[in-house]
Parts: sequence; C-alpha cells; structure tokens
Amino acid sequence: MSNLKLSGVRKSYGSVEVIKGVDLEIKSKEFVVFVGPSGCGKSTLLRMIAGLENISAGDLEIGGKRMNDVDPSKRGIAMVFQSYALYPHMSVRENMGFALRFAGESKDKIASQVAEAARILALEPLMDRLPKELSGGQRQRVAIGRAIVRNPEVFLFDEPLSNLDAELRVHMRIEIARLHKELKTTMVYVTHDQVEAMTLADTIVVLRDGVIEQVGKPLDLYDDPANQFVAGFIGSPQMNFMAGTVTASGNSTVTFELTNQGKALVTLALSGPGPAVGDSVTLGVRPEHFGLQGAGGAEMKVNIDVVEHLGATSYVYANTKSGEQIIIERAQSRHEDDIESLTVSIDTAKAYLFDGKGQRIR
Repeated sequence: MSNLKLSGVRKSYGSVEVIKGVDLEIKSKEFVVFVGPSGCGKSTLLRMIAGLENISAGDLEIGGKRMNDVDPSKRGIAMVFQSYALYPHMSVRENMGFALRFAGESKDKIASQVAEAARILALEPLMDRLPKELSGGQRQRVAIGRAIVRNPEVFLFDEPLSNLDAELRVHMRIEIARLHKELKTTMVYVTHDQVEAMTLADTIVVLRDGVIEQVGKPLDLYDDPANQFVAGFIGSPQMNFMAGTVTASGNSTVTFELTNQGKALVTLALSGPGPAVGDSVTLGVRPEHFGLQGAGGAEMKVNIDVVEHLGATSYVYANTKSGEQIIIERAQSRHEDDIESLTVSIDTAKAYLFDGKGQRIR
C-alpha cells in the first residue's frame, strides 16, 4: 500500500512558519497535484514528504508507517526535480542505472530495470547518447527514467516541466499522464501552472500561505470553488470579479447593484442565508458565462481593449465603467475588432457570489 497521510504537519524556519498545519490523505495509486502561487509552501511540503526538509510538528505516514525520522533513501519514494541533474559524462543508460549500481544491485537486475524504464519512456534509441546530445524533453524523460528504475512506492515531481518550452510542456504532460496510467503508482506533483494541475490530477490540493484552501477533483474545484481565491486560481482564463452592494436579501435570493454599472442589478438564487442589505459583495463570472445582449439575465456594457482570435474561440479583453478588467469568451466571433463597446448578459445561474472576506455565499 502506497497511501500517504499528513496529520497536523507544520514547518518553521526560526520564528517564521511556512506550513501552518496541513491535514491531507492521499490514496494509493492516486495522482495528486499541489498547486498555488509562488511562496505558498507547495515545494516545501513536497520536500518534507521526501525527507529533504525536517517536519517541525505533526506526522507523515507512508503505507501506514510513520516516516518523520526515516532516512529519505528508506521512505520508498523517488523524486524528479525541476533541474534534470544528469551526469554529463555518463550515457543515458549509465545515468538511469547509477542509483542501482550505487546500491550494489547485480548487473542483470540493473540491465533489466533500465531496459523496462527505457521501454516505458520510449528511450531505447537514445540509450548510448550523452546528455548534451539530447533535447530538453529527452533529458527530462531520462530524469524520470532514473526514478522509475528504483521502483518506488511514491513518485514526487517538483515542477518538472518548468524548464521546457510550451510545445514540450504539452507533450510531457501527456507523457506523465500516460506514465501514471501504466505504472499505477502514487504520484505527488507540484506546479504553479493550474493548466498542468487540471489536466494531470485525480485530485488537486490548492495551497495559499502554507494553508490548504480546498481539495477536490479538478472539475469539482472549477464548478464549485470554496472561496474567491480558488475561483480565481483555477480556470484559464481566470474568473472575472466585479464589486457590488446588496440592495435586497431574502431566504432564497439576493439582489445587488454592480458598482458604477449604471444601476445594473443582479439577482442570484441562494441555498442558505444571504448577506445583509448594504454589505459589499463580489460577483464572479467565468469568461464562457457571458452571453449576447438580450439573452436574458442581468446586462452590462463594457469597453473593449483587445480581442484575441484563437480560431474557434475568441477572447474579448474589456473593462467596466469602474475600471474592472474582464475577459469574455465568444465562440467563432469575428466582429469585435471594429467596435469600442459591447453589451453582454450574465448567466446568473452559473455566477458565483463572495462576501467581503472572499468566502463563498451559496
């Protein structure tokens, strides 16, 4: 069993606490992605699992065994770093087998495990090349192969695609997803790129300032964010946010006026208690949930800045009367380049509402 459990885990550097009490359980064979902005603690948390950082408080368990004080080499983990860190004077074959040779494994076992890793990663034609003769994507595959030969219970990935160009990042995302499907091993992956998180993860862990904001399946986080931070971080382009003031609040609906929108009123259905009249709120609308004028729901006029045509989809970058920047997704649109303003409707059934502290109002 390669399940992993963190209970009340904390990390401090002197008086500065960077991981502030993390409770998390990762199931065996699950692909979990830690995602969040720079400085949120995701890499520190991964390094604590690997044993490269001491745990200040709390417990780490792998396979039901407490690992706080266990040497990294005996935790049953293998880690792939952002840097390839290949030995430049060794061939691909030698790089992949180095850890097994260092551990004193037999030549037959080393050859067998290296050959199997090469097959999985389609590296057979490259086995006798030196790292300088490889592309960036090939070098990263060798680094992953070096982890595979150790046959770990848990794979840890620390932003492994950050050094690759855009095309290679897409290719390697597919490779890593295929690798997980074939190996059926627990994987924990750190990235600041929410697109990587959405496309790779079984489960996403969203971190901010050393605290878990939300845990869930990618589309669950996209459809049902717990707060404004998660709503804005998950999704590309990100969710639009517009300020408002509550004008009426009942048991099942709330009505608010969008700031500086010419008395534009928006009414949303609620499943719980609503905010009080006069409270400041924030409306969240994803780019794809703006409709054409007259489509129903609340309407607002925006001034167009730039239009990106991406083929089947266009993105209209605009601003409201109060200066809020918003992005509107339009399908197969070719007509916004020559106009300065646009009136759009808001699909209120798919809109989100947040209170003054950024918490979701449901």
